[in-house]
Amino acid sequence: MVELDWKAKMVSSDIPKKSPKLSNKLQVSIPTPFRFSNMSSPLSTSPSASKAYDYYLRLPELRKLWETQEFPAWKNEVVLKPALHALEITFRFISIVLSDPRPYLNRREWTRRLQSLTTSQIELIAMLCEDENEAPILDLTSSNGVLTRESSSAEVWKIHGETTVVNRTSEASLLPRLVTWQKSEDVAQKILYSIECEMRRCPYTLGLGEPNLSGKPNLDYDAVCKPNELHALKSSPYDHIENHENSTLYTTNQILESWIQTAKQLLKRIASGIDAGSFEAAAGDCYILEKIWKLLEEIEDLHLLMDPNDFLHLKSQLQIKSVNETEAFCFRSKGLVEITKLSKELKHKVPFILGVEVDPNGGPRIQEAAMRLYSEQKEGNKVSLVQALQAIEAALKRFFFGYKQVLMIVMGSLEAKGNRVVACSDSGDSLSQIFLEPTYFPSLDAAKTFLGEFWSREQGESRSKK
Repeated sequence: MVELDWKAKMVSSDIPKKSPKLSNKLQVSIPTPFRFSNMSSPLSTSPSASKAYDYYLRLPELRKLWETQEFPAWKNEVVLKPALHALEITFRFISIVLSDPRPYLNRREWTRRLQSLTTSQIELIAMLCEDENEAPILDLTSSNGVLTRESSSAEVWKIHGETTVVNRTSEASLLPRLVTWQKSEDVAQKILYSIECEMRRCPYTLGLGEPNLSGKPNLDYDAVCKPNELHALKSSPYDHIENHENSTLYTTNQILESWIQTAKQLLKRIASGIDAGSFEAAAGDCYILEKIWKLLEEIEDLHLLMDPNDFLHLKSQLQIKSVNETEAFCFRSKGLVEITKLSKELKHKVPFILGVEVDPNGGPRIQEAAMRLYSEQKEGNKVSLVQALQAIEAALKRFFFGYKQVLMIVMGSLEAKGNRVVACSDSGDSLSQIFLEPTYFPSLDAAKTFLGEFWSREQGESRSKK
């Protein structure tokens, strides 16, 4: 058992900063937080800019698709549906890139990036589908190979002797059409194999034309995703602008917003899971959320492939500009602002997870509980959960740091007015505030610091005895 004797300076947002002096057996000083002077909340932008962003991406119409519940008994619908929308929009993105007539477009790299992005999305969708028993599925194995007129897209074969398998392919998704197009055939085939591999741990498969060698039921993809209604929103209100990067920018951000919606619903599920004491399930959802933050970074990186001249021309055509020196363009997304706040607010769940209350006198009660949790190694589900919470923090800060670099590269340091640090040494811009602020979990951080110091001291003492 680790001896809980230390003298520390506590840096915490969930407990007061005064900490009692206990003993001098172990002395570790926690650095004070970086302070930003004269700065408002970084997670803010002008309402008019947010409204223009929503209008450009047709987000009100997209939200209507996301939030319409067709299957009341299916709890996972609100989480999975926007993820499927993002995947379907990516299929459209592949078609857009391969149809682009510009001779200077780097189609090879675009194809690689979109294929990688699609695989990442399929992996996340598969994680969301694991242990799923309420999804609307099409179990066609009972048809004995007899197809109805409306099932013309189904295939029939036999496996393991006499077992008849009927595999139905979505009739509205773009992926089966990409398979038949010479330009996209190889990409589409790789996507189908990715679906086959990633969905192996799931009770059903997506039904997009993948081999389905296990003979699983198919998700009723067309009923859940509604590809026809989704692709009706493929045109932006500014389609009259003659610039090929317009559709690229529009589609990229629609994919981004769809995953932001999934993240928002997942955050609600994480909070309710923790409150219900379902720590193992909540930890799994936290790691999915961490992957979503990484996926958002991958989506933003697509801007690096846009042609500089065409993109900056489009920026002028759309009249995209910062309202003030510290505003970041990404905060025009109300969804991104919301999931950032919700991710940070998970820190308030730590005392409940550890089974303690915050000490009103500023004592290191949470820190001690965290050290006991780590050192006793008896409650693995709780350890996994608090580790996952810190993984979310790391992914969140990495996203905003990466976004800042993308913004500078795509627009140039002087154009990226939302990042004053680009033009001067002051780190008071809104993005820097996020990835330079102190840890959201100071008690967990301090517990690991003291635990590390304890084992270092123990190792030193054992060596001195030799």
